[in-house]
Amino acid sequence: MSLTITDAPVNPEEEILGELAAFNAAFVGEPNRSELQVTLHDSEGKLIAGAFGFTIWNYLYIQWLWVAESHRRQGMANQLLLAAEERALERGCIGAWIDTFSDAGLGAYLKSGYEVFGELPNFAAGQSRTFLRKSLDPAKKG
Repeated sequence: MSLTITDAPVNPEEEILGELAAFNAAFVGEPNRSELQVTLHDSEGKLIAGAFGFTIWNYLYIQWLWVAESHRRQGMANQLLLAAEERALERGCIGAWIDTFSDAGLGAYLKSGYEVFGELPNFAAGQSRTFLRKSLDPAKKG
């Protein structure tokens, strides 16, 4: 047996993720991972807000959500989240999660019906990273 540590991994997705994915699939079934992106553009076609994430098993994960400074506090984050949640419901999801280390993001997600379920204090520059979740109700679909 030999232990190796490197700062320049080669194909970790193939080696480690491949093995983990096979284990998880045998344990809890295929993940059915599918990416999704929601964007808002202004009348000139410039990106003013966007969200990117994926659905996996029966959950939506929003990995990134951004709104241009000049368009914040106008409900755009909520609009992006609702659109992503609707697509997640179409994919059979029962819940969603997101994380942030921004107070503005935290406020927006709380207003959108997310609740805090975890926190990593002093994650970046003294800021806490907060994890939030939301139950998705299929009865509200459509």
